[in-house]
Amino acid sequence: MAQNVSMEDFEALLNESFEIDTPAEGSVVKGKVIAIEAGQAIIDVGYKMEGRVDLKEFSNPGEAPSVAVGDEVEVFLDRVENARGEAVISRDKARREEAWDRLEKAYASEERVEGAIFGRVKGGFTVDLGGAVAFLPGSQVDVRPVRDAGPLMGLKQPFQILKMDRRRGNIVVSRRAILEESRAEQRAEVIGNLTEGQTVDGVVKNITEYGAFVDLGGVDGLLHVTDMAWRRVNHPSEILSIGETIKVQVIKINKETHRISLGMKQLQDDPWDSVEAKYPLESVHTGRVTNITDYGAFVELEAGVEGLVHVSEMSWTKKNVHPGKIVSTSQEVEVMVLEIDPSKRRVSLGLKQTMRNPWELFAETHPEGTVVEGEVKNITEFGLFVGLPGDIDGMVHLSDLSWEERGEDAIQNYHKNDMVKAVVTEVDVEKERISLSIKALDDSFSGAVEGVKRGSIVTVTVTAIEDGGIEVEYEGAKSFIRRSDLSRDRAEQRPERFQIGDHIDVRVTNVDQKTRRLGLSIKAREIAEEKEAVEQYGSSDSGASLGDILGAALKTGDE
Repeated sequence: MAQNVSMEDFEALLNESFEIDTPAEGSVVKGKVIAIEAGQAIIDVGYKMEGRVDLKEFSNPGEAPSVAVGDEVEVFLDRVENARGEAVISRDKARREEAWDRLEKAYASEERVEGAIFGRVKGGFTVDLGGAVAFLPGSQVDVRPVRDAGPLMGLKQPFQILKMDRRRGNIVVSRRAILEESRAEQRAEVIGNLTEGQTVDGVVKNITEYGAFVDLGGVDGLLHVTDMAWRRVNHPSEILSIGETIKVQVIKINKETHRISLGMKQLQDDPWDSVEAKYPLESVHTGRVTNITDYGAFVELEAGVEGLVHVSEMSWTKKNVHPGKIVSTSQEVEVMVLEIDPSKRRVSLGLKQTMRNPWELFAETHPEGTVVEGEVKNITEFGLFVGLPGDIDGMVHLSDLSWEERGEDAIQNYHKNDMVKAVVTEVDVEKERISLSIKALDDSFSGAVEGVKRGSIVTVTVTAIEDGGIEVEYEGAKSFIRRSDLSRDRAEQRPERFQIGDHIDVRVTNVDQKTRRLGLSIKAREIAEEKEAVEQYGSSDSGASLGDILGAALKTGDE
């Protein structure tokens, strides 16, 4: 009986020793390399258990295996015994378990981890983090897109864990976060050593349409195109090239955003300091057209000093024309300084002021009464526009087309491009207007009435009889005597008592050169004769009757 008890105790103790010495499957155990053969390491994991591990599991990406007989290593026990009676173990799985423990601690404390990029996959790269494989998205490789990641492959470097899920075996890391952090520290250090107004050397790193980015030794500053030179710069590439070392001034530093504004022109003399002295008002200078807009053209007087020739100051005669039809870019032109505003850095220039005002010149060379000839440029409802010397126009109003016809009828006789002659009747330089008259070319009326003035007695010939009066002619100039002016006596104010061809004496009441009309009246002649007779042959207190006075006057006339 005692022997049976001792056997049971022995079996219990044996089972207990098995449980203690035999490692549990699925755990990490320590083992010892006892041999290396056929590309495998034979490892004793205790309790007379041995397993085999490929040598490649002892190497890091891009490195040779580092393992030797006698080394103690940790391996993962998959199974205690396989078909060949060997333990199934893995160095990779042991490293992975160890790595995950370590990485979870690093992720929780936001610490950096070390790893090496060893492969390329869709959308990014694979990274070995000392046993655990992580995904590195392409956007997280560098602060700027990387075209060739070859130099980074197999290189040990720090990474930041962005996300990890042990259950799914997912780890996402970033190299960019490390670079940005380092860059931020470097920027802060460089910016801390910079002061506004300081002159520094920099290297042109990138050129855009609006400026250039300049590397100041770890931090970039923006050199805006307007701060490159005092003159107009259309594109930064005109004066800068990538890789060029330039001297710049720190204009502004934003401590919060770490943005630095730089300037080159601030290191040069400001040409505007002497603009007023060099370009007095109404002085004329030669400049170069640098830019043309809808509202005018910019003319460079010197490097850094530009003035605007407004469209209204470009030509005396070309109105509502685009400036590009008057001047062209890079053309040299003479301009006059009209106004200077140093505070706003503006110069107003005039192009037309360097040429004589064509209306002033026309007024000097073509006084009123001058006969001119020109081409009909335009026909409107109120007259003709005739081209004149100096690229200007004169207007013939409807009322100045003909003496005989109504203006609306006379204008039908003219067509565009006809050559016509006219007389200058008025030149208004301020309003830029020239009045012409075609009918003034016919000066026969002036010759006919030469010497005739108001109050003169002339003899006219009846040419037509109408209900309202009679039409008469004097030396080729026609006039009309109204019924009320045919006689002093109302009973004799009858047009029918006259016949065509009669010669009658009339008194001139008006001479109108503009309308070529004589104002005539028989009644006025009779009244004037009566008044004269009274003055010669009677007085108001003589007691003589009007009949007596006229009888005496007629008798004297007969003798």
